[in-house]
Amino acid sequence: MTTPLLDIDNLQVAFDTRAGTVQALRGVTLSVAAGETLAIVGESGSGKSVTAQAVMGLIDVPGRIAGGAIRWRGAPLAGRSARKVWGKDIAMVFQNPMTSLNPLMTIGEQIAETVRLHLGLPRAAARDRAAELLSAVGISGARRRLDQYPHEFSGGMRQRVMIAMAIACEPKLLIADEPTTALDVTIQAQILELLSGLQESLGLSIILITHDLGIVAGLCHRVAVMYAGQIIETGPVDDIFERPAHPYTQGLIRSTPRLDVPEDRLTAIEGTPPGLLHPPEGCAFRARCPIAIDACALPQRLQPWGAGTVACCRAGEPAWRAA
Repeated sequence: MTTPLLDIDNLQVAFDTRAGTVQALRGVTLSVAAGETLAIVGESGSGKSVTAQAVMGLIDVPGRIAGGAIRWRGAPLAGRSARKVWGKDIAMVFQNPMTSLNPLMTIGEQIAETVRLHLGLPRAAARDRAAELLSAVGISGARRRLDQYPHEFSGGMRQRVMIAMAIACEPKLLIADEPTTALDVTIQAQILELLSGLQESLGLSIILITHDLGIVAGLCHRVAVMYAGQIIETGPVDDIFERPAHPYTQGLIRSTPRLDVPEDRLTAIEGTPPGLLHPPEGCAFRARCPIAIDACALPQRLQPWGAGTVACCRAGEPAWRAA
C-alpha cells in the first residue's frame, strides 16, 4: 500500500477550563490519500474543526494535544519541520472569510505575504502571482482588485480570496472548513465548482468539513462521520448514503430533506450530544439511540465494515422506522 498523504492516529485534544478538562477529540484515527476528497460530517461540537486545527498546528492554550500522532507523508507533523508544511503543502480555507482576512491590509498584500514567506519571491513577483491567483479563482479585474480591502468584496468573493491564498503555493492538501456556510445557494454552487476544478487542475487532496450532506454526495469520495469527539463510521460516499451502518449515520441521512420524497415535516434525532467534560462510558450515542442495548455501555471501537469501518455492536441494523 502507498503511504497516505495525511495519517492521523489516535489523536486526542483537550481544553483545560475552570470547570475541568474538555476532551474535544478522543482517539481520532483517519487518513487521506493523494487526489482524494474526504468529507468529515457530524453535528456542531463533534470535533470536526478541532481536528482540522490540530492538523494545521493551531491548537493553542488552553488547548493541547494530549496524545496520538499526526503524520505527513509518513513523517511526524510536529516541531520546527512542520512549519515548512503548514501553509505550503497543507493549506486551509476557514469558515468565515471576513474574520479570517485582515481588515487593515489590502487583498494583494495578504496574498503576496503568503508567497513571499513560503516561496521567497520578491515584492513585484509576489504581486504578479497574487493577480494570477485572483484570476484563477474567478475574480475579474484582478490587478485592480489587489489594492482593495476585504470590506469592498462580497461574501462569495472574500471566500474566493481565501481560496486564492490557500492555493498560492500549490499545496498537496486543502482543508476546507465549511467554506459555503454563510453563502447563498448560487454562490455555494460556484465555490464548490471552483474547488472541484482546482482539485482536477492541481491534483489536490481535499478534506471538506460540512453539515451539508448534499455537498458530500456531489463532491466527495469518502466520508468520516464524527460524534462526541470520535470517528464512528467511515466509508465510500456511495456506501454511506445507500447502506449507513451506524444508527447515528442513519439518523443524519434520515434528517436530511429530500426533493423526491414528500414529507409533512422534517425529522430529527431527538436529544442532544453529550458534554465532553465527562464523556459517557461506552458508545456516546447510546442515550439517543433507539436500538441501544446493554452491550452499548462497553467501549465501541472501529471495526472493518464493508469498504470502511464502524464503531457499533449493532452495525447495519435499521435504527429508524420509515418516515
